[in-house]
Amino acid sequence: MRIGDLAYRTGVSRRLLRYYEEQGLLRPVRLPNGYREYGEPDVAAVRHIRAMLAAGLPTTVIARLLDCVHDDGGEMVPTACPGMVSNLRREHRRITETIERLQTSQRALDAMLAAVRSGT
Repeated sequence: MRIGDLAYRTGVSRRLLRYYEEQGLLRPVRLPNGYREYGEPDVAAVRHIRAMLAAGLPTTVIARLLDCVHDDGGEMVPTACPGMVSNLRREHRRITETIERLQTSQRALDAMLAAVRSGT
């Protein structure tokens, strides 16, 4: 299938599919005329990429973990590949730290809003 077909089947824009290719997440076959040719495994790969992005993983981590997941009835199922647990734990810590920083910022903004409201 061509890139337009993959975009239609996955709901992901052609531009984003090209970005995934640039990041090494998709590896379509290149035809002699330069067109990209995708297969059914690419449809599943795009679903997996989207699920991992939704979990907050950056594309660099997804590139390392993409081969560690497979489909089971349309659901993404991770397997314990080398480095899978350590990568996921590291990203979990990173996201937890980000949430904590955002909560600190939110509390500071709440205090500023409260001060402004009490002064008016």
